[in-house]
Amino acid sequence: MTETAGRPSAPRSPAVKPAPVGNVKATFDDWLDLALRVLAAEGVTHVTVLDLSERLGVSRSSFYWYFKNRDDLLEALLTRWEELNTRSIVTQAEARAASICEAVCNVFRCWVNPEIFSPRLDFAIREWARRSPKVRRALDRSDGERTAAIKAMFERHGYQEPDAFVRARVLYYMQIGYYALDIREPMEERLALTPHYLEAFTGASANDADFASFRAYAARHAGGTDFQTLRGKR
Repeated sequence: MTETAGRPSAPRSPAVKPAPVGNVKATFDDWLDLALRVLAAEGVTHVTVLDLSERLGVSRSSFYWYFKNRDDLLEALLTRWEELNTRSIVTQAEARAASICEAVCNVFRCWVNPEIFSPRLDFAIREWARRSPKVRRALDRSDGERTAAIKAMFERHGYQEPDAFVRARVLYYMQIGYYALDIREPMEERLALTPHYLEAFTGASANDADFASFRAYAARHAGGTDFQTLRGKR
């Protein structure tokens, strides 16, 4: 279960057939988890039945016990990405907060904990969307859901249209740009700038109570790694 400021539900897994009898060793989750890692680290073109079966050390025939074809696997990957990245942002934006600065810090938890939001996976989906209209539509829908959740967060704390809408966009688009530019900062540098970001996003000054919980959360997850490269690891 993902760790959030609220009480999120555990990510839902697609329906799985009972494990077949025989020499098949890879489970549904083995296939899907490896495909997700390959997608995040190397891109969708490397997500093939042959490549995955070689990495898992099983026959290709076992793949078809769980998936109709490669397109079926790719659909499952999109679902898993939405359950991880989009659901985490929505859940954090909906978490209880005594102030808007605390509320924004709840969303910031996604940016410091790759277990609830994977920048590498998000970037891979955006690259995939350049070549797939279907994925582009899924990405547009996801970006809309994320922005709408952050906008609603601002509205709950008294911001009116179009102020809440613009602040939501600025907060969300800034972070996506941060990832696109591959900016790398030590956690302490990021934390030192956080009160300034909070004031820029909200127009309010953060107090120690707003920031203390987030600082402790960031410290617990400092050094957490996103999907690692799989090149050469077969």
